[in-house]
Amino acid sequence: QVQLVESGGGLVQAGGSLRLSCAASGRTGSTYATGWFRQAPAKEREFVAAISYNARTTDYAASVKGRFTISRDNAKSTVYLQMNSLKPEDSAVYFCAAEVAVLGTTTYSRASRYSYWGQGTQVTVSS
Repeated sequence: QVQLVESGGGLVQAGGSLRLSCAASGRTGSTYATGWFRQAPAKEREFVAAISYNARTTDYAASVKGRFTISRDNAKSTVYLQMNSLKPEDSAVYFCAAEVAVLGTTTYSRASRYSYWGQGTQVTVSS
């Protein structure tokens, strides 16, 4: 079992930046692929970004590409999401997710592929 805890959310003005963190604990010795998803009120959960265990592969939703950067520090069992040039439409609860991957280069963009989820952190971008 792996436990995930997100942090770093908050209220920011449009054009501002936030960095989200996802700290893992428990059985973190496996090669976990990690992703970020978000869910706004009355909307379905959507993919934001993903990173492979070895960090050599990343994937982004078109809506955030060029503004968000996903990274990880395996020594700290933490994955980050740097969010720049934030827009009001980025407002949502952000969740991190993890799944054991056979290959260290694997990423997943579908929520159904992930077994482990955090509780989420709220991001609100004011106009």
